[in-house]
Amino acid sequence: MIEIRLHGRGGQGAVKAAEILAKAAFYDGKVVQSFPFFGVERRGAPVQAFTRISDEKIRIHSYIYEPDVLVVLDPTLIGAEGVNILEGLRSGGKVIVNSTKEPSAFDFHGKNGVTVYTVDATAIAVKNKLGSESAPIVNTAIVGAIAKVTGLVTIDSVKKAIFDTIPRNKEANAVAAEDTFKNVK
Repeated sequence: MIEIRLHGRGGQGAVKAAEILAKAAFYDGKVVQSFPFFGVERRGAPVQAFTRISDEKIRIHSYIYEPDVLVVLDPTLIGAEGVNILEGLRSGGKVIVNSTKEPSAFDFHGKNGVTVYTVDATAIAVKNKLGSESAPIVNTAIVGAIAKVTGLVTIDSVKKAIFDTIPRNKEANAVAAEDTFKNVK
């Protein structure tokens, strides 16, 4: 079983990203769970979402405390007061950051074997007119990056899940996922 924790801010689509990822994994024949955790429910507040993907029945029903993969939709959450992005990250884990920076710019001391990946999901969302320039919605773009980094789901299943889940701009959202799939560093 692979456990994935997504960190974002309200309005960026972290919860919807977790849902799309789970649906894509289901289309690829996996057993899945996906659920959110909300604190203060308002735009801009820190939000967490969780996805479990397995080949066998999932018997655990709790938040994800020791993720294999961390996904950061908003890099300002890294080091933010009261938010510990890396908490519980397993040794050898993967971190995907929505950032223009190179992966080497993120030095996560004390985490053995952590591999960092970056992708500019914000620019891709803006290019595809997902949200606005001041408040882009990066959820579908980030799922493409998760597909590439983990290999848990195919990009075709991600696009199918987008078409089945997103209410509008389906084609633009699918293009954004494919763009990030191709541009992860």
